[in-house]
Amino acid sequence: MSEYRLEMRGVVKTFPGVKALDHAQLRLRPGTVHALMGENGAGKSTLMKCMFGIYHMDEGEIYYEGEKIKILNPLDALHKGIAMVHQELQPIPERSIGENIYVGRYPVKSYGPIKTIDHKKMYEDAAKVLKEVHLDFDPKAKLGTLSVSQMQLVEIAKAVSADCKVLILDEPTSSLTAAEVEALFTIVNELRSKGVAIVYISHKMDEILRISDEVTIMRDGQYIGTWAAKDLDIDTIITKMVGRELTNLYPERHNVPGDVVFEVEDFTSINPKSFRNVSFNVRKGEILGVAGLVGAQRTELMEGLFGLRCHSKGHIRYAGKELTINQPADAIKKGIAMLTEDRRATGILGVLSIADNVSIASLNKYLVGGIMLDDKKIEKLVQDNVAKLSIKTPSSKTLIQSLSGGNQQKVLISRWLANDPDVFILDEPTRGIDVGAKYEIYCIIEELARQGKSIIMISSEMGELIGMSDRIMVMCDGRVTGFIDGDKANQENIMELATQFE
Repeated sequence: MSEYRLEMRGVVKTFPGVKALDHAQLRLRPGTVHALMGENGAGKSTLMKCMFGIYHMDEGEIYYEGEKIKILNPLDALHKGIAMVHQELQPIPERSIGENIYVGRYPVKSYGPIKTIDHKKMYEDAAKVLKEVHLDFDPKAKLGTLSVSQMQLVEIAKAVSADCKVLILDEPTSSLTAAEVEALFTIVNELRSKGVAIVYISHKMDEILRISDEVTIMRDGQYIGTWAAKDLDIDTIITKMVGRELTNLYPERHNVPGDVVFEVEDFTSINPKSFRNVSFNVRKGEILGVAGLVGAQRTELMEGLFGLRCHSKGHIRYAGKELTINQPADAIKKGIAMLTEDRRATGILGVLSIADNVSIASLNKYLVGGIMLDDKKIEKLVQDNVAKLSIKTPSSKTLIQSLSGGNQQKVLISRWLANDPDVFILDEPTRGIDVGAKYEIYCIIEELARQGKSIIMISSEMGELIGMSDRIMVMCDGRVTGFIDGDKANQENIMELATQFE
């Protein structure tokens, strides 16, 4: 009997122009949490997709409890006891929670030669699974009635329902609140005690050191090594991930805030449960951080300013001039850009090329005779941004969905740079991005501020807000509860303002 539940040996996977995996390997012991770490583009998700049958390996072998196996597709992986909770959720919102849990493997009952779905059994089984993972949801309720974080927990219930022996969790806490993270860790610990081998992918170092038994680090598609988690600290992990020492998590800031240029006064949502009576300003060359707990309505406020949500009253001014913004096109024309929170759902155009994604918001600038696009100018724009932002891509024709998260984020920043806006709204600009790519994004933000752009940055990471902001605006329950100068900000005074409920 092998001491490993599952082994991957010498895995090679190549995409056009990119060697995603270069003889990578992984060994999972039963009853352990095995963290898989590396920068974006290191090959973590690709390796897991090979394990789960989404991708077929070009070279390599997989052994399951000592026996060599071939995984044909995800359904085959599930039958073999391997389940995966993906970083990018693919829910079916109009179907019930129970149907989402058992999609593709519904229990059936027979009436002679006719087979139908056994809904009674499906909902009974779904109720048991939900109870097992401590979720108090009605299995008959539509999945679309849940929040993104709750859908993430349903995905975990789905994996548990398969009675898996190997569970892959790819960025499982990216959308979870602190309380939901604790609930997830309870589930993970229970599964570990039952002998399940768990692969845990996350960029959150404190989580990794807290929950994992072993840590495997990858870099540029290659296996770097495996260590006991108790023998590692955050600095050591970062050094092994990026192949160099990162002396600073945040760049030195040389931006000098000037006069107030962007003003918001008494801005109130048409929805009485959302943002209300919000007033703030941003100076030229300033980075204004926006803090708050889940439900503080930070994203909703910024979407309102960008014309994605309706407001009932309020004023927006730039350089003293009143702006009328009823839709995003108005905001773009007025020199406002917005990097959205969920790059997959509302950012990237996954089936289009990098060139298309960069130029989509500024095509009017590249028209010849008002009817044809100047492809040469668009290509120059893309190449300039690829060089300026160090975007790792084989060519401008590469589909954006094939890039790592950090490089996708840089492409989205390039999209707005092409418009040369005056105000940048950045909603969670480094979510799901590794520490090396984060630093590069921070450098871009600092450079924009140094050029005199006004930056509004929402972040759920306290360290990021404190490390990057000239001032921090704190929100609670749709209201602004206070402002803190960047050099005086700490977790305590931010949290004090973030919990000032009426």
